[in-house]
Amino acid sequence: MKKILVLSALAAMLASGDALADTSDKKIAFSNNYAGNSWRQAMLNSYAIVTKKAVADGVVAAADIFTTADKEVPTQAAQVQNLILQGYDAIVINAASPDALNGAIKQACDAGIVVVSFDGIVTEPCAYRVVVDFKDMGRQEVEQMAKFHPEGGNLLEIRGLAGTSIDGTIHAGILEGVAAHPKFKIVGSVTGDWDQTTAQKAVATILPSLPEIVGVVDQGGDGYGAAQAFAAAGKPRPTIIMGNRQDELQWWKEQKDKDGYQTWSASIAPGVSSLAFWVAQQVLDGRTDVPHDLLVPYLAFTQDTFEAELPNIPKGGVASHEYTQEDAIAAIKANIK
Repeated sequence: MKKILVLSALAAMLASGDALADTSDKKIAFSNNYAGNSWRQAMLNSYAIVTKKAVADGVVAAADIFTTADKEVPTQAAQVQNLILQGYDAIVINAASPDALNGAIKQACDAGIVVVSFDGIVTEPCAYRVVVDFKDMGRQEVEQMAKFHPEGGNLLEIRGLAGTSIDGTIHAGILEGVAAHPKFKIVGSVTGDWDQTTAQKAVATILPSLPEIVGVVDQGGDGYGAAQAFAAAGKPRPTIIMGNRQDELQWWKEQKDKDGYQTWSASIAPGVSSLAFWVAQQVLDGRTDVPHDLLVPYLAFTQDTFEAELPNIPKGGVASHEYTQEDAIAAIKANIK
């Protein structure tokens, strides 16, 4: 009777997609193409916090991080090929391009390696993708701007890291938002690399040639730099969409305290890197029900909620969340259609 009960329990677990394999001997590598801003630093830190414990607990044998020396696609492709040769069982990747790395990703899959992309995703069908709805986030920027400026006006757009899926998708969402609110017009666009210093320099360069700007739509990591550029140029302070960075939210609080300044803030949580790790671990653990596309919500703050979060963000850091194995299992089940 006991044997029958055990077999019934095993059958139930298999039917539900719950994993049975042991991953304690598995090695997972993280391929990262860029570390030059606060979001990426927080992303790496979250990954390290979670994976260090996972290795110490014997969940996996290794969870090594590899960041390329530049932002170029060929460099990351070569890195992925090296990870294949080094015998990793899974590769978690924040990719420099959605499609230019597909050849290297396919090589990894053909070698039996699980590939989970996140943030900067890849389109190769064999890979898994942990994504937020970046297009909706871009669209929401203009929706929120329309609440602050129902009369419309000129917008400055700050783009992200050129060539990445994130940059293109957020930009497409912003364009959809402008199409839905034609009183707004994008009169200038610069590249900020999701970095305050880069964004400040780029905005400072273009400002003299622009008409009056009512709002700045961006991709995160550039709000405070934009504010500094406008102030240095003696230009009227526009409504600047923020990206959950500590310095941005602190500036927002100072402006709100001074005269009731209003805006909105949103970004993907840097800790999504840890969610991608756990998704890879679950696939290695034998789950057969993991969708290749897992949609997770972005993190947004309003005029009424950002101040409560501000004390929780390290100085120079980003609002984040480290994910657990249980979070990954819940996300997988939530995305099963």
